[in-house]
Amino acid sequence: MSHLVIVESPAKAKTIEKYLGKDYSVVASVGHIRDLPKSKLGVDIENGFEPQYENKKEKSSLIKELKKDAKESDIVYLATDPDREGEAISWHLAHVLGIKPDAPVRVTFSEITKSGIEAGMSHPRTLDMDLINAQQARRILDRIVGYKLSPFLWKKVRRGLSAGRVQSVAVRIIVDREQEIESFKPQEYWSIDAKLLSSSSKRAFPAKLIEVGGEKFRPTTGEETDKVLEKLQGGEFVITNIKNSTRKKTPAPPFTTSTLQQEASRKLSFNARRTMKAAQELYEGVEVPDMGAVGIITYMRTDSLRISDEARTAAAQMIEQTYGKEYVPAKPRVYKAKSNVQDAHEAIRPTIMTLTPDKVKSALTSDQYKLYKLVWERFMASQMENAVLDTQAVDIACGDCLFKANGYNVKFDGFTKLYEESKDSDEEEGGALPKLTVGEKLRVKEISGNQHFTQPPARYTEASLIKALEENGIGRPSTYAPTIATILERHYVEREGKQLIPTSLGIVITELMKGHFERIVDAKFTAQMETELDRIESGDANWVSVLENFYSGFDKMLVKAEKDMEGKRVKIPDEPTDVICEKCGKPMVIKIGPYGKFLGCSGFPECKFTKRIVNETGGNCPKCGAKMLAKKSKKGKPFFGCENYKDCNFMTWDTPIPDICPQCGSTMFKKVGKAGQVYCAKEGCGYVRPEEEAGK
Repeated sequence: MSHLVIVESPAKAKTIEKYLGKDYSVVASVGHIRDLPKSKLGVDIENGFEPQYENKKEKSSLIKELKKDAKESDIVYLATDPDREGEAISWHLAHVLGIKPDAPVRVTFSEITKSGIEAGMSHPRTLDMDLINAQQARRILDRIVGYKLSPFLWKKVRRGLSAGRVQSVAVRIIVDREQEIESFKPQEYWSIDAKLLSSSSKRAFPAKLIEVGGEKFRPTTGEETDKVLEKLQGGEFVITNIKNSTRKKTPAPPFTTSTLQQEASRKLSFNARRTMKAAQELYEGVEVPDMGAVGIITYMRTDSLRISDEARTAAAQMIEQTYGKEYVPAKPRVYKAKSNVQDAHEAIRPTIMTLTPDKVKSALTSDQYKLYKLVWERFMASQMENAVLDTQAVDIACGDCLFKANGYNVKFDGFTKLYEESKDSDEEEGGALPKLTVGEKLRVKEISGNQHFTQPPARYTEASLIKALEENGIGRPSTYAPTIATILERHYVEREGKQLIPTSLGIVITELMKGHFERIVDAKFTAQMETELDRIESGDANWVSVLENFYSGFDKMLVKAEKDMEGKRVKIPDEPTDVICEKCGKPMVIKIGPYGKFLGCSGFPECKFTKRIVNETGGNCPKCGAKMLAKKSKKGKPFFGCENYKDCNFMTWDTPIPDICPQCGSTMFKKVGKAGQVYCAKEGCGYVRPEEEAGK
């Protein structure tokens, strides 16, 4: 018998075909082959929100091939990804290929390995209509919001704008944070910090003043601080108490989609889209030496922390062999996820524990290797023993003033031997203290009053935004990366370093939405809609009823907004600059268009002169001598190129620096990466600054 297996990705097809053998042909649909039409709403709201799907024009030849392959096969299996989207793709394939809805043709693979594929193929099932209806409901919700709200924005703000259900909430979160930062009023406060010396060590250790006269010390002025500093002058510092204790540090759980994206952002500086691209490739299969094509991580769209018993046992064996028995916990670790997670898949983990990052490095691209190393180390660490710290809290008196010093020693490194989770903010911990005894008198190396100001909340990064979306129940694992990519592409938000900053366009649209479509940009309402979609998936809610309930309120908001805004338009504020218009002499302003920011004359519409925004680096092109400009690729990655880009093709990812090459006088460049080697890029020169000088 001949068997046809249809998956989504050509890479996945290649890997699976290797394991299934000659009686199986595996082909790829390359995503959806059927969808709502591009040019119209495509949803019959009056008749039960009936979607009007049509075959994708660009897939016509592929559909023809799939029909031919299906007709020539005895059995067709639909093996798209094991989530809502994958179920819907299989449903559309079944419709186009004429497969009966109740035919047991659906197979799923949680991992693309021999055992994972065998397990999936041995349990074919019928299509899950609850999963499909949940995906349909989301698609229709997003289509209604986009197609109904976008024309409103065209009329009231500018043509070409678009609104999205989840994206609008994400932009609001960023805008609200920016407004919080702008309205923040710093509060002054002071601290008194000492560096003290013990007779047992030449190294000073820090201590902080926490009490004066039995009251907490919280000065808000320099005068208050100076009075206490005067009291301390010439005083005797004596250790009054030492508290020794033991603290355990537990490892972070294995990755979910959200935590993988957050950690890849912090540790690797990957954006969410880049992370998911590499993760998809690792899941679908890579060519491993002596093994062939194999998927080396489990399915990467998951919010579950569940781990199979087999994986836990294999990890324990690997840990014992590599690090020793003492690194294996006496009781296997089980992590509990939040109550609202979808538990269809395991957490993200390596499929083969013995495939260490070093073993597969030669088979992977740079991004694949970095991400696989992160996944492998995080998972292994999650199954390792706690780290144990001996902590010490020391009280030091000087008259009626009480100082506190804290320190720790690592008693057992445990999981930290392999991996530690990064944090969004720096959390300082004291290091080891010298040997100290109660009653010991300490010498003062330095004592000072230090002025501080309270800081506003930090701007969101991709990592902290994903965390906020997840904590607020907005979106699901598969939506975080496309949501962030969309708000950046629409120029509602821009990236500055790692920070996400709202543009004037993003602020204007958010304020308009808050004024007239509060529920659409309300985090709680959006989270409630996610809960409703989950209820559809579990069979506890009817998808048409959910859409009806949403639309009745949304339609009323839209009608009211049209009435309230009749004859009104909202202007996007321009950003003033000191650049002068070359045509009329008036100042130019920064405007935001469909393709991003540009300079336009403030005399518009009388003067329509515009020009690109260029960021000069101060360096010169090593090829032609013209100015070097800071630019961004289509994906937002910064690079540097010659201003004469039409005639000179010089570009580099490395940063131009003010230093001049001592050999030829050309601009020097600093290489990307931690080493940051400084070199001359002029052809034929070849000068590289010695490492010790570059370090200075």
